[in-house]
This record gives sequence, structure tokens and C-alpha cells, in this order.
Amino acid sequence: MPYVLGVPSPEAEIEVDEATVRDLLAAQHPALAGLRLRLLDAGWDNILWRAGDDLVVRLPRRKAAAELLLNEQRWLPGLARALPLPVPAPLRTGHPNAVYPWAWSVVPWIEGVPGDRVVSIDPPATAERLGRFLRALHQPAGPAAPTSLWRGVPLASRSDTFEERLDTLAGEIDADRLRAVWRQALDAPAFEGPARWLHGDLHPANTLFQNATLAAVIDFGDVCAGDPATDLAAAWLLLPTPSIPDFFDAYGDYSDDGALYRRAIGWAVLFALMLLEIGLDDKPTYATVARATIERLTAGSDV
Repeated sequence: MPYVLGVPSPEAEIEVDEATVRDLLAAQHPALAGLRLRLLDAGWDNILWRAGDDLVVRLPRRKAAAELLLNEQRWLPGLARALPLPVPAPLRTGHPNAVYPWAWSVVPWIEGVPGDRVVSIDPPATAERLGRFLRALHQPAGPAAPTSLWRGVPLASRSDTFEERLDTLAGEIDADRLRAVWRQALDAPAFEGPARWLHGDLHPANTLFQNATLAAVIDFGDVCAGDPATDLAAAWLLLPTPSIPDFFDAYGDYSDDGALYRRAIGWAVLFALMLLEIGLDDKPTYATVARATIERLTAGSDV
């Protein structure tokens, strides 16, 4: 099948309507069964139903997401206790039954505007909050921590994906400038560990803002252990260029002679291209984020 520019969301493998959610709550968490249910959103992996004013029911919409949700359920409650911003750690969990085939969660409702839709931000406050949040999250992960084939891995292992995205988006980007930035990132020394806890998918749509500053980080489905540079890419996705040093001041460093910073730029390139692909299909706010990120990454680059 020929590739069509834009990346549509994967088809749901099971429809999760209001009746399904209410049946699950009635069978497994009857105290919540009478709450008003409102459909919030259906992303690549999960569908979200708001339950009453304070809760969200989070259910995988395809089998590939089911294991990711189990990782959230196992690891996020413990990680959340050390984090300086709210995260949607599961309050209750559900199990498969005759109505629905996978595990599911009830998480807290967190007020805020997603970062890809926020009108304006306070850059110094956001840089400081994001830096402190990631410093707290990026603690050494034990051997039982999940790993990913796609996040937290050596940048060189993503080179094929990078080239594929450049080819796909050739009419939308300056491929030569992005390739120059990517090669500089590849030249950085590889991460030598120990593996750190990662969010794994820290782009603006997985953040919430209140009063123009970062208020929460959401969607930990890709939580895993690996190179923290993956998450540090968020600086270029969220912040204007002058505030990026403020972010790294708040984060601190591992005294690696700038290698972490350079690898983070490489991850920012990958995320920007991913968001642009998705944005060109049905999420225009993603495309806006991607274009701003690419402009930051390539400003002043020579090819």
C-alpha cells in the first residue's frame, strides 16, 4: 500500500462506548458506576472517558497499548511520589472480563490546557518546572524496569527512522539542514548508563498548562529506562530558544562534556519529524509545534 503523507491514528481494535465503560465500572468498581461519563479523547493507544468531576477512565483501544498500560499501573504510582508536578498515577485498576479484553485504569482528572494548544507560556517558569520535574524523574532504574525498542536507545539505532521521515516529509522541510543537525547529534558519545527512568513520550500534547506555566505531565504509556536525552528533547519542543539554558540550569547535568545536550538535540529532531507527520494528517497543533521546533533546531546551522 503506498504511503500517503500524514500518519492517521491506528484503527481501534475494540469500540469502547459509554455502555462498555459503565458495565466495567459496575462490575469492578461499583462505587463509581453512577458517575456521569463524558468522552474526552481517543489517542493512538487509549480512549479516555471522564467520570464525574474528578476521575478519568483510561482504556487501551488496541492490543499493542495494553502492555504499555500495565507498565503505567506497575511503575507510575511509585515514581509519582518523588515528582514535583502532578501525574495521572492510577487510583484504581481494572482487569479483563467478558466485556473488555485488557487491563484498564481509573486516574485522577488534572485540570489544564494541553501544551500543544496553550495560547502562550511563561518561558522562565516553564523552563524551571520542566527541568526540576525531569531531574526528579531521571533516577537510576533497576534491572526490572521496562525497556523500549524506540525510546531511550542509542540514537544510531534510530537512523533508519530518521531517514524514512526525511524522505516522507521532503516537501515540508529543509532536509539538508536537519541532516546536518542529526549528524552532529550522532557524533556525541553514547550514553553509558546507568539507565534512567524516562517518560518516553514527552511532547507538548502530553503536558498540561495552567496560568501559562507547566502544571502537569500526563500519558506515561511509554515509561521505560534508558538514555535521559530522550526526555530532554522536550526543551526544544516546549521552550523558546533563549529559555533552553534556563531549563538545563534547573535540570543540572551529569558532567558529560555536553554529550547529553547533543544527544537531546538529536531526539528533538526525531520528535519534531514524528509530530509533523502526525500533524499533517489530523492534528494541526502537532504540525505547529513541529515547525517551531525545527526552526529552533536549524537556526544558524550551516550545510
